[in-house]
Amino acid sequence: MKFPKLAAVGVMTALTLGLQGCVVAIGDRENISSDSSFTKKEKQNRKAISSFNPGMTLATVQNQLGTPEFIDLWTVDGTQYNVLYYRTQRVHADGMTTRDECTPVVFIDGVLKGTGELALQYLPAKN
Repeated sequence: MKFPKLAAVGVMTALTLGLQGCVVAIGDRENISSDSSFTKKEKQNRKAISSFNPGMTLATVQNQLGTPEFIDLWTVDGTQYNVLYYRTQRVHADGMTTRDECTPVVFIDGVLKGTGELALQYLPAKN
């Protein structure tokens, strides 16, 4: 009588372990698909941003890149500053976009002045 119970426990354990492997494999496939869409968008954004020239309008950039991940907008002494952040590189593989995964695109009075962290250094502090 002890042997059939022990065999049943062994079979259940084997089945449980087998099912766990399937769940992990399915989850990995979903992440690969998600990662590839992020990677594709990041590459498109990097390519577009690298082709930008000072003097482009805010509307032109938004037409090319779409909605930014983040936006900063402020005015100092009548001058309007806009910083649009577009995702260009993955830092954290968590499915969330953070500012450190984005490239800033800097506008003064609706005209492109620069891109990247260096361009941010020349902006006045936000009030």
